[in-house]
Amino acid sequence: MCSSVRLPFLCLVLIQLLGALAGGGGGGGGPTGCEFSAIFNFGDSNSDTGAISAALSEVAAPNGETFFGHPSGRFCDGRLIIDFIAEDLKLPYLSAYLDSIETNFRHGANFATGGSSIRPGGYSPFHLGIQLSQFVRFKSRITELYNQLNQSTDKASTFSYRLPRPQDFSKALYTFDIGQNDLAYGFQHTTGEQVIASIPDILNQFSRAVHQLYEEGARVFWVHNTGPIGCLPYNIIYDKSKPGNLDRYGCVRPQNEVAKDFNKQLKDRILQLRAQLSAAVFTYVDVYSAKYSLISEAKDQGFVDPSSFCCGSYYGFHIDCGKKAIVNGTVYGNPCEDPSKHISWDGIHYSEAANKWLASRILGGSFSHPAVSIRKSCHASKNP
Repeated sequence: MCSSVRLPFLCLVLIQLLGALAGGGGGGGGPTGCEFSAIFNFGDSNSDTGAISAALSEVAAPNGETFFGHPSGRFCDGRLIIDFIAEDLKLPYLSAYLDSIETNFRHGANFATGGSSIRPGGYSPFHLGIQLSQFVRFKSRITELYNQLNQSTDKASTFSYRLPRPQDFSKALYTFDIGQNDLAYGFQHTTGEQVIASIPDILNQFSRAVHQLYEEGARVFWVHNTGPIGCLPYNIIYDKSKPGNLDRYGCVRPQNEVAKDFNKQLKDRILQLRAQLSAAVFTYVDVYSAKYSLISEAKDQGFVDPSSFCCGSYYGFHIDCGKKAIVNGTVYGNPCEDPSKHISWDGIHYSEAANKWLASRILGGSFSHPAVSIRKSCHASKNP
């Protein structure tokens, strides 16, 4: 009946009503959805949308070629999981907090920075404590600005289209994808036993960060565990352990075992945080299992050998993605012809095709504890 030109308004109302009854719509479409006004993300290069590129060194082409058509500050040929999260919630892609060009923080900000870890030290100065300090200052300055302008509606509206409102902070989704670099740096500079011994302290600092965000008004947390670090082509190539330490898919078993230990302790911490922070809801997302599932099913899912990668080189000559070199007449550094066939983009980071595959599994709740989709994560049970 909606083909009739006589009833356009009634048809529109009917369509919206049916959508509401079905509980559809990202970012809160439907009575059981969550009205997330913004996303605030904390993490490393797995979710960095431009911070390291703005602060330290540009993430050069061919990064970004698949989706954006140009470098976008992401260590990927296209979108990251955090981008698919934003899409699913019908929110814009997150601007990096450290970027000063064409940024828009109306619907959140991204504090993730490539190389970051939970603890200080490691590959980047922008550890979780620094990211949290940036967030606290960001929130404080915005609150101060709105307080100064609350007598002038016109002036307030000038800022409101690019900045979140003070009330948005308590209605936002707080996402975490960090911890991999704590393990990676430990593997490079200490022993496996020392890495395992460091996990409680790493998670103590993570817990303190969550407590501080809670005090700042954060209430809904979406926490990714760390992936199978032993399956990254870079680690497979440079691993010095015995060949027998590789599993059936070619991953470095000892590194993955440490990652699983980290994840078990992280899940226990989330349970503790649920009990300690009465008004908060947490969703623990088993990214490890999702990524390992993709790697183990690579051929069936249309991907090439998961130990191969598309951009850069580690075979004899270390050439980062985005750089080129000629060695004995051979040109190194050109990307592969079809990144969509690779799980790994550059040996360390996942391709857009892999991120899209992972997001399609993660965001629906199949790998979440409790088993809730990201659209309904504000209703996550405290006792899954």
